[in-house]
Amino acid sequence: MNTTPSKTTAPDETAAAATKDTETKDALGTSSKADGSATASDDLATRPEDDAADEGIQDEDLEPDPFERARHGVGAGAAAVVSAALGVVALTGAWSGRVAAERETLIGQIKTSGGGSAAQQISEIYGDAWHTTALVNGVFAVLALLVGVVVLVRPAFGAPADRPQPAWVRAVALAGVALGVLGVLISAGMYFDLFASLPSAGTPAGG
Repeated sequence: MNTTPSKTTAPDETAAAATKDTETKDALGTSSKADGSATASDDLATRPEDDAADEGIQDEDLEPDPFERARHGVGAGAAAVVSAALGVVALTGAWSGRVAAERETLIGQIKTSGGGSAAQQISEIYGDAWHTTALVNGVFAVLALLVGVVVLVRPAFGAPADRPQPAWVRAVALAGVALGVLGVLISAGMYFDLFASLPSAGTPAGG
């Protein structure tokens, strides 16, 4: 009589324990799935930020170097300044023009030292020096004109630049071109005696 209840209750206890184990496994599986879903959602939520960070790094890498910006247009700017300086020299005169004029004056004095008419002396001593000065100034004016034109038309040739030519470079180059044109006109007028003719010798009193 004592052994019968123990035999009948043991399977019940075993079934209850199995049911508890199953419920525990289901609960653990559900919680693990929930944790996995939360982790996946967190990963998805953080991915756009990571992409934004990567894009920000790439944008920083693609930003132009400030030193490259500073170097942009340096050669053209220097050429424009040289053009303007040459134009000023063409209008005001250079030491090379004065030296050449003094040389022509000395040569004229040597030629007329042995004698010569007054017209010949004026031409050899004064006229040649005057024309030499005009010629030297004209050379500077032509150089200013050429350099300025090259600076202005350079962007139209070769590979296209990333940025347009700075405005101050074009302004200085235009000034050089204007000074060069003016210098050419003045030098041509001086060389061909358009502004002032050479002095003429008076007729001798007994002639």
